[in-house]
Amino acid sequence: MKSDAPETLLPQVERGPSARLPTPHGEFELETWQDHGSGTEHLVIRKGELAGAQGVLVRVHSECLTGDLLGSLRCDCGPQLELALARIQQAGQGAVIYMRGHEGRGIGLAQKLRAYALQDQGLDTVDANLALGHPVDARRYEAAAAILQALGVASIRLMSNNPLKLLALREHGIEVVERESHQTDAQTHNAAYLATKRERLGHLLEGDAPAAAPVAETAEAGI
Repeated sequence: MKSDAPETLLPQVERGPSARLPTPHGEFELETWQDHGSGTEHLVIRKGELAGAQGVLVRVHSECLTGDLLGSLRCDCGPQLELALARIQQAGQGAVIYMRGHEGRGIGLAQKLRAYALQDQGLDTVDANLALGHPVDARRYEAAAAILQALGVASIRLMSNNPLKLLALREHGIEVVERESHQTDAQTHNAAYLATKRERLGHLLEGDAPAAAPVAETAEAGI
């Protein structure tokens, strides 16, 4: 998988064990991938033959325990993951690259909870991270690119609203032939969070969000 971007040094990744993964959306293959540079173990949830395939639906999904596992309404992470699986099942081919170590845009779970407390005092997700001395977004995508290359995918259609994620993958040698909108329904609990994504982080979100819930119920420091 190549793009016209300059070559970048990618970490060495190694495929680990895999198993059949039946889900409410359909049956997938779940694989572990070890990043030998950072020691982080990522996941790939895939369907169909990907080696040599063109225009494969791909979601590079940042780990969000509160949204993905606990169903937090402060963000849209869980619904985006569910939507990605549903879209891949419908297409009959695709992959979710589940990036562990990306919690809270890369600041970690404990710091994300500290950011929550600041958000409950009125800061948005950007200012909460900055107030804690962290970057606005500390995530990196070299491992995701290395995994996609190791899978042998020729080109991808990226399910994402984040243009910087698309740019990062292209800079790391991934041919992204299309960015596909990946938007879920907004609700009062994540209205402020989505507005921050759109207005301060440049995410390409459409439509008007509903009125925000009280500050104590808004805004996720996630993806």
